[in-house]
Amino acid sequence: MPTVLVNGEPTELATPLTVRQLLERLELQGRRVAIERNGDILPRSRYDDTRLAEGDRFEIIIAVGGG
Repeated sequence: MPTVLVNGEPTELATPLTVRQLLERLELQGRRVAIERNGDILPRSRYDDTRLAEGDRFEIIIAVGGG
């Protein structure tokens, strides 16, 4: 099973996932997020076709509004 890091936490994947599927698994679909993959910002337009690979490092930042 491939393992990736998500916000510094090891995450094992039972099946290959896309970034969009990872967001669904983390219950973050529909939220305003920024995603960094292996040090590079990942455009939202690439979420559906970017597959997670062994050793990938993801940082997911959730936008919070306030005032």
